[in-house]
Amino acid sequence: MKEKLQEIREKALSQITAAENLDTLNDIRVNILGKKGELTAILKSMKDVSPEDRPKVGQLVNDTRTVIEGKLTEAKKNFEKAALEKRLSFEKIDVTLPAKKNKLGHAHPNTSVLEEVEKIFVGMGYEVVEGPEIEKDYYNFEALNIPANHPAKDEQDTFYITPEILLRTQTSSVQAHEMEKGNLPIRMIAPGRVYRSDEVDATHSPSFHQIEGMVIDKNVTFADLKGTLETFAKELFGEDTKVKFRPHHFPFTEPSAEVDVSCFKCHGKGCRFCKGEGWIEILGCGMIHPNVLRMSGIDPEEYVGFAFGVGLERITLLKYEIDDMRLLYENDDRFLSQF
Repeated sequence: MKEKLQEIREKALSQITAAENLDTLNDIRVNILGKKGELTAILKSMKDVSPEDRPKVGQLVNDTRTVIEGKLTEAKKNFEKAALEKRLSFEKIDVTLPAKKNKLGHAHPNTSVLEEVEKIFVGMGYEVVEGPEIEKDYYNFEALNIPANHPAKDEQDTFYITPEILLRTQTSSVQAHEMEKGNLPIRMIAPGRVYRSDEVDATHSPSFHQIEGMVIDKNVTFADLKGTLETFAKELFGEDTKVKFRPHHFPFTEPSAEVDVSCFKCHGKGCRFCKGEGWIEILGCGMIHPNVLRMSGIDPEEYVGFAFGVGLERITLLKYEIDDMRLLYENDDRFLSQF
């Protein structure tokens, strides 16, 4: 038995020394130490060794295994070291080359303008409120003093899901929800996505964004509305901006007005941007109709308020002097990277 173990040991060490690569080394390990290897066969034959000799034979087997495993480990490290050195000799790095910069994204023009608008109104004490995009007909129309036979409810303008459920056409519906809560006074803006059945062109889209604002309190006047919107316009477009109110009609406000700002491109002289008029329309506004207050459980004899609504895309186009609304949605990096 001792001679056999010595033979296996010398044979294994000789093969390990002559091994050419890791694959050959692994074959030697399997042939000597594997389940069907030569040393394993010696262990299986221990049952034929007399009980008094088994400890000595077992010790010889373990010593032989230890020597062979040690030599295998040493040879494996040498092969791995040689392979690493060979790979490093081909993988040269020029540390003088400039590093690659990670290209970071930035806010979309709509997002930048919305954040600016929110900052302006929050600074004036307003709360930013959100509401559902899938809305009940009542909140989108009836609660805003738009009766069932009003043209705005025609299916050619509104995406109806059922006769009573629709995709909201305006964020004014959020105002109706807030008024119903009865937490007075109210100072809020409601930015969000709205939907209308419009053809896509340079100034229209079936999906766009609005920012509605509302104030309800005691002793609120049209002068408060004018002062608020003038402050907003100057903060957004520049201190030299002038504001002009023109009479208009909206079902949920009375009196109502549309608001123009002096062209910040030509400063009122007339140019291509303002179509030679010197003024640019930006939003609609008015004093909240008593019927709207009443339907939401607010006494119009005690509380009054004003509301206004502006298209986010419209002021984004104006602020950045963009001619085509579609550019905001085409995800062209050549365009978006300019902002």
